[in-house]
Amino acid sequence: MKANTLRHGMNLWPPLLFSGIRIRHISDDFRAVDVELRERFYNRNYVGCHFGGSLFAMTDPFWMLMVMRNLDRSYTVWDRSATIDFLKPGRGTVSAKFRLTTDALDDIRANTEEEGATCLRSFPVDIVNSDETPVARVTKTLHIRRKADTRKRIGG
Repeated sequence: MKANTLRHGMNLWPPLLFSGIRIRHISDDFRAVDVELRERFYNRNYVGCHFGGSLFAMTDPFWMLMVMRNLDRSYTVWDRSATIDFLKPGRGTVSAKFRLTTDALDDIRANTEEEGATCLRSFPVDIVNSDETPVARVTKTLHIRRKADTRKRIGG
């Protein structure tokens, strides 16, 4: 599936759509994703700033999708854990920019070379307000491994 097709489809996906989350950009190589969340009456909390669950949701699927799209089908990629640190109240439009590096992919490949090896890799992303001040930091940890049957076919 092309990046732009995925972007359009995900923008209609109910968990993102009904939270007010918009994917603004997915690069053709799936190594860059830009997401934003505009403040609306339905995504504010009791004290008038962005609801923490919406901030968390705007970061949820992207690291896993980006890594999956940049590794071949011989890998299994799962979300293992996630944390969010709220740094200051989020107001107005907030955004997050995900960037997957070649070094991260090389590290994953190196750490999953041996049969049965798994890689737990953490990826942080800052959620920033319109002046680029961080309002939250989300860290996703992925569980990545090579599928046993493909390793045997590829390795001989």
